[in-house]
Amino acid sequence: MLFARIYFPLALGYAISYFYRNANAIIEGDLVRELGLGPADLGLLTSVYFISFAAFQLPLGVLLDRYGPRRTESTLLLFAALGAWIFSQSDSLSGLIAGRLLIGLGVSACLMAAFKAYVIWFSSERLPTINGLQMVAGGLGALGATIPLQNALSFTDWRGVFSGFAVITFFSALCLWVFLPEHQKPDEQLPELKKQIKEMWQVFRSKIFWRIAPLAAISQGSNMAIQGLWMKPWLRDVAGISGDAAAQLLFAMILAFIAGFLTLGIIAERLSQIFDVRPIPIGVLGMSLFLFSQGAMAYGWNGNPFLLVVLLGFFGSASILVYAGYAQIFPKELSGRVSTLLNLLVFMGAFILQWGVGAIIEMWPTTESGYDPVSYQAALGVLFLLQAAGLVWYLFSLQITRKLHESS
Repeated sequence: MLFARIYFPLALGYAISYFYRNANAIIEGDLVRELGLGPADLGLLTSVYFISFAAFQLPLGVLLDRYGPRRTESTLLLFAALGAWIFSQSDSLSGLIAGRLLIGLGVSACLMAAFKAYVIWFSSERLPTINGLQMVAGGLGALGATIPLQNALSFTDWRGVFSGFAVITFFSALCLWVFLPEHQKPDEQLPELKKQIKEMWQVFRSKIFWRIAPLAAISQGSNMAIQGLWMKPWLRDVAGISGDAAAQLLFAMILAFIAGFLTLGIIAERLSQIFDVRPIPIGVLGMSLFLFSQGAMAYGWNGNPFLLVVLLGFFGSASILVYAGYAQIFPKELSGRVSTLLNLLVFMGAFILQWGVGAIIEMWPTTESGYDPVSYQAALGVLFLLQAAGLVWYLFSLQITRKLHESS
């Protein structure tokens, strides 16, 4: 009963946030036709979700550790509902950006509040699996932004979809407020704000934090950029697949994404229990395989688009294991700030990468069907090199740490 009260309200909120994150991948054609957006405009519109999301991560960490997930997330979701309504009513790029900024702010706690709640109520050994279940909920929301959204557009337009989701988001905020347990007693003294900020700075200066954070942030940011916007145009312009067939491949990609969360989370939990293997090395292996899958795209290979989207979806989930790894390293009372510091880097990366891919693609002239296939190779090549640099940094830092241990 306690698991249901904790998991289901948090899962609903995160499913909604993932729908918002990925919806533009399906409605991008409608936005381009109705508002005349170019690829850079489209990349900016979609990625501003990430910048408002990222900008609130540092205060969010303090709020979660101070006031708990219930009050923090239920309040913020009201901003998301308002943003969805503004987005649905806007006739200009600036209005759409304003709505999407509010959506990004409003859903900024949906994952971090869940991770904080799970740290409070469950043992650290169970976190990889429980965190994976939370990500499954996000994957279901992302699934909703593929074929179901494509089908919904035959009954209403994108404005009707976002109006409906404004109501659903308000309902989600209400469920969180009513059902999620409070994390502290009414008479319990709140931690001193000055001390919380000082502790956050200590985390930020931690060598352990920075060992894996660059790779995790760039890998997860690249996954968001590809899955949330650019995969469907790539399928159209490089693989020659569009419309319903592309939506079906995106659906398969999200199914693989969900399978990755479940499978990698269970594997990490079992290896931790049996061999004392921490989640971070398993995540690094998965992120490396995700990197090589992108390398195939950057090379221009499109011989088997189904296999490619499955590999990208499955291994694109690997970076989430870093959050569970941090929860086993840092004290429980710092968990909100540790997770949101990493999330700040992730969503700053997602904003820069998603917009940057659009800016690189726009450097080539458009074709009759969309964008130049060579432009995708250039943009994806940049993503590949950035993640490769993050992987080299992690391996180099790990080697330096081992040498220091051996010499001491």
